[in-house]
Amino acid sequence: MMMQMLAGGGVPLLVDDERVANVDNPHGYYEYGPVKRIKEDTSWLYLARGKAVKVVSPLLRYLPPVHHYSVVFMQRDLAEVMASQRAMLHRRGETTSDDAAATMVAFEHHLAEVHQWLAAQPNIGVRYVNYRAAVDQPGEVVRLLDGLLPDGLSLAAMANAIDP
Repeated sequence: MMMQMLAGGGVPLLVDDERVANVDNPHGYYEYGPVKRIKEDTSWLYLARGKAVKVVSPLLRYLPPVHHYSVVFMQRDLAEVMASQRAMLHRRGETTSDDAAATMVAFEHHLAEVHQWLAAQPNIGVRYVNYRAAVDQPGEVVRLLDGLLPDGLSLAAMANAIDP
């Protein structure tokens, strides 16, 4: 959703469109494949200068410290995330035998580590955006991003890009 908002506001994106929109993600995935290999290869980062790139939280620590980054960290209720994942797996005919409580604890621990790591990085500016607040109050949420993102963006267009 945030990548859709950024695009709506005028931020250029670095995406490859390899994963097409589907029932689980009807607006698309907004991903760039080389991000998945950032631990081994950061040669593509020059392509990202001035653009938004989707990076999942476990990969943030592999961003080279020689660059400055602006991170918009989407936060969503973990119970919602897990329900969404279960529904997606069910639609695909897949099942999971994961212990939901253990998965929740592990993910909470991971998020705490990522937040701590981000706070210690002098080259990373971070804004935390609550997913539910973005859906329910998009105008207020996009104002939180003002100052982190480039000047000249349309905050109203960013807010209008949200599809509740």
